[in-house]
Amino acid sequence: MGDTLLDSIHINYNQEALWAMNIVLAFVMFGVALEISVTDFKALWKQPKPVLVGVFSQFLVLPALTYLLVIVMEPYPSIALGMFMVAACPGGNISNFISHLAGGNTALSVCLTAIATLFAVFMTPLNLQFWGSLYEPTALVLKEVAISPVEMIKLVALLLGVPLVLGMLVNHLRPGLALKMSKILKIVSLLFFVSLVFLALYNNRVIFMDYIFYVFWIVLLHNLLAFTTGFSLARIFGLSSSNIKSITIETGIQNSGLGLLLIFTFFDGLGGMALLAAFWGIWHIVSGLLLASLWGFKPVKKEKLA
Repeated sequence: MGDTLLDSIHINYNQEALWAMNIVLAFVMFGVALEISVTDFKALWKQPKPVLVGVFSQFLVLPALTYLLVIVMEPYPSIALGMFMVAACPGGNISNFISHLAGGNTALSVCLTAIATLFAVFMTPLNLQFWGSLYEPTALVLKEVAISPVEMIKLVALLLGVPLVLGMLVNHLRPGLALKMSKILKIVSLLFFVSLVFLALYNNRVIFMDYIFYVFWIVLLHNLLAFTTGFSLARIFGLSSSNIKSITIETGIQNSGLGLLLIFTFFDGLGGMALLAAFWGIWHIVSGLLLASLWGFKPVKKEKLA
């Protein structure tokens, strides 16, 4: 498709709100990291296969399949770049909770979140640059913006890497305190973050209402592709049922909040990108909970990684 209003408009989001979003996202990550311990990483060396499949699914296969989906659908360039951004992000912060609800392997989910977060520091900027440059309409947008992958790596490290290390440190030194803090922090910071996303959408509701159906179907298909990617790969590699569930959810629940923040910081809130990422942030919670209910609500003890 050719250029459209969505490719030229920029979502209105002031500097104060952007700072607030930075801080809240860091707190969300810190809240998740409070539940991650060094033993979660140790398990990786004993049973590396499920973790390797999960990382492969998230950072290599999903971005590649997103590229194919973009070629088939030919969305507006800014929407396509938003799809590449979401696909380049690590797993979302609610993936562990949804994995637990679905009867997945919680230990694997937590381990994947931690590893994907560390990988994201360099893989998110590199994947966005690589796949965005391969598709001509988005390559033109990237040239206009002229983002520095190094600057993006710095920001992702600050938003994800630092809170992850600090959260794990608190868990290691004061596990009891970490458990209490994580329960409060995760809920409060996540609610606050969702509120900031809704505020961005509300302030630009005229644009949002004009393109809601167009964006909705693209997000629906893209999210379905993400879940299918994780499920298919885990099945192909012959993983257990609980591991299949966790990898499916880790691939389908993307940290679109991080994507949204990078869009506001480096792309000045480019219309299609921002709407796509914001809508992903809402929809993947709905689709994740639907999938979890399909797989059954039953209490699951924290398993081993195998």
